[in-house]
Amino acid sequence: MAPVLPAGCALMAALADPSAARDRWRLAESGIEWIIDNGDSPHSDHIEMSGRRVAVIVTYGTNQGGELVLSRRVVWPMLRTIPNDTHASLIHDFGIDASPQVTVDGQPIGVEKPFRVAFDGTLTLESHTAGGIDLARTLLPSREGPYVIERWMLRNANTTAVTVAASPLQTEYRATGVAGEYVMEARSAGLRPRELAPGATVGLDTVYTGRVAPEAPPQVDGESEERDRRAFVHGLSRSLRLETPDPVLDRAFELAKLRAAESIFATKGGLMHGPGGGRYYAAIWANDQAEYAAPFFPFLGDAGGNEASLNCFRHFARFMTPEYTAIPSSVIAEGVDTWGGAGDRGDAAMVAYGASRYALALGDRAVAQELWPAIRWCLEYCRRHTTAERVIASDSDELEGRFPAGRANLNTSTLTYGALRSAADVARALGDGASADEYDRWAVELRADIDRYFGATVEGFDTYRYYDGNTVLRAWICVPLTMGIDERKAGTLQALFSPRLWTVDGLATQAGEITFWDRSTLYALRGVFFVGETDRALRYFAEYSRRRLLGDHVPYAVEAYPEGNQAHLSAESALYCRVVTEGLFGIVPTGLSSFRCAPKLPSRWDHMALRNVRAFGREFSIVVTRQRQGTEVSVLSNGHTILRRPWTGEGSIEVALE
Repeated sequence: MAPVLPAGCALMAALADPSAARDRWRLAESGIEWIIDNGDSPHSDHIEMSGRRVAVIVTYGTNQGGELVLSRRVVWPMLRTIPNDTHASLIHDFGIDASPQVTVDGQPIGVEKPFRVAFDGTLTLESHTAGGIDLARTLLPSREGPYVIERWMLRNANTTAVTVAASPLQTEYRATGVAGEYVMEARSAGLRPRELAPGATVGLDTVYTGRVAPEAPPQVDGESEERDRRAFVHGLSRSLRLETPDPVLDRAFELAKLRAAESIFATKGGLMHGPGGGRYYAAIWANDQAEYAAPFFPFLGDAGGNEASLNCFRHFARFMTPEYTAIPSSVIAEGVDTWGGAGDRGDAAMVAYGASRYALALGDRAVAQELWPAIRWCLEYCRRHTTAERVIASDSDELEGRFPAGRANLNTSTLTYGALRSAADVARALGDGASADEYDRWAVELRADIDRYFGATVEGFDTYRYYDGNTVLRAWICVPLTMGIDERKAGTLQALFSPRLWTVDGLATQAGEITFWDRSTLYALRGVFFVGETDRALRYFAEYSRRRLLGDHVPYAVEAYPEGNQAHLSAESALYCRVVTEGLFGIVPTGLSSFRCAPKLPSRWDHMALRNVRAFGREFSIVVTRQRQGTEVSVLSNGHTILRRPWTGEGSIEVALE
């Protein structure tokens, strides 16, 4: 992992001179690629990929001698270990030795020296070998089965024919868990000796699988599995397509959709979107799933994402009691247990906000009616935790005590404000005018109370204190911007992009600390776009995206550093996409078939488009083009233009899709 540099230094240098930041990767025709040359220093990285019943974190790269570094950490979320807690997924590491042994003319193939690594939804490692055989390994998770496939293609790079062979492979490991004895295997049928002419190729597959004993090993068709994975990736690429003059942003958005949508697991509690990262599977969280990911999935239109989001809210609703006791922070172990070790983190505000946004964007009246009691319960819970200062109390925040949050923090109160705004729109859509008026009034009052209680001069900036007694800048001062609370916009922007908070990897969690979480950076970038600071937001968003897509740890947004080893948690990629949908395009759902938008066309762009949006039960596109005076915004659906108007960039545009 690249070291964290002093706050702001590397990023500011890169912004002043883009050539100062060296890209390790580059855009390929599909995905990205790393071309390895002899001058490259040793480097390794890790990436996560998921299917319905398996996930894999692949660590790959080169060592000091330029030789291949490779391990596969395979996770089986539904093979539960003991104790059956948050982290109880069966996991096994298969090293590079868990590979078939290949010979060329009877001699070992020799060490692999990678010359190219590519990612396009599958990970491919291409190497030269001492035996004159070029070996390409393509790794992918099964879409439906509990296994990971590694497909090999051997190519004869010699000028004469050679005989290649590979011994069969079967390595077995056992563990005990909730369902009894588990078997983990690496299996390959190998390759009988065959002559390869110059330039000819031959393939073989290795499968890394887990099962309950004494189940038989699965019969796996590697070609079919690869076809299914690529079809899934291609299907996502056709939906919610971003088009801008910046190919890096377009590609980063394309891959973020994949990471957001792939990490959904077929549990006994139904489909569950899971963060991943080697730790968080077959479980849901009020922040990651309800607040971050669920509001995004209707825009993507992925059936699995929408179903998993609805299941998420159904699970949390199980714990909404007449006594208004706190809901758990997470529902774990396929839905059979809970975790609430940090107390009330503002979880009700998270769920109310996420459920309201999801219900509106999905555009399904029956779903909105189903979720309405849970939304109302969560807001009543927040009301019952209103302090004498009229802000919302909680035991902690989503950082769960890692950093102080006081008895009432800015995040919980601001999420409650956002939930009230969207809940009022849900109420109107369902014909509940009294609740809509009630929530609108409360939102107006809470906005004023947030400013009165949290507004402060912190480290010389006219912004927010995170809690009573807080004297150091915190990353989450960005949250009001995402909700359109702009009373302290100028000072907050200055604080966010000051060297006190902004670092090479985005926002430090707290000024003076090296800890960062991409989730706060992505909230900030979304908020800066949303309040109209377009060129400033683009400047930082483009540099952040380039570092994440083409730098040393690619290609997704990450969880945290130093905690979590910058894991590719799935919901962070959903937040990345929301920087575009809600920030750059300024989309806010207002009804089951209506929304506001305020597209922020950067000054150096002449166009941008968000095509094949699947929200509100329809498919439509938003196209923004620069004209002689201002810009023009068009909304297209089913071959028809349902709105076209000049756009000055002031206010917002109301769109009705009916």
